[in-house]
Amino acid sequence: MSRRSFRIGRSVTGLGLFALRPIRTRERIAEYKGPRIGPKEALRRERRGNRYLYEINPRVTIDGSPRSNIARYANHSCNPNAETYTYGGQVFIRAMRKIKPDEEITYDYGNDYLKHVIGRSHCKCSRCRRRRARKQREARALKKRRMARRRGRARNTR
Repeated sequence: MSRRSFRIGRSVTGLGLFALRPIRTRERIAEYKGPRIGPKEALRRERRGNRYLYEINPRVTIDGSPRSNIARYANHSCNPNAETYTYGGQVFIRAMRKIKPDEEITYDYGNDYLKHVIGRSHCKCSRCRRRRARKQREARALKKRRMARRRGRARNTR
């Protein structure tokens, strides 16, 4: 059997990490790897479009853009099943709950990334897609009720 507990596959948001086997709660999944850079270089790379920057602290940022960094494929979710933690200057992803085989591994990227890069209204996690669908259903139902009221008023005024 493979050493890794995940595979890279197609997801709603592009490529993502998917569990190959059941993953236990608090089990380490992957390390976020890449060159360590300072704040000025991180800002320069961010302005050039790099979206794989992981800020450990104000002085150190990991550039996770190399494809050898498997953890970069873990996508954002507002309802995640994994989390990141720092230990000895390294960043790891671990499970917050049991993860079933073929379930996508996701973690919360944080409010700054969500607000400035993804945009709150463009989040494609399952929770946000369900919320947007519910709001659209409610808006259609409200529009239908208003149209019915208008038709009723038009009939009463004749």
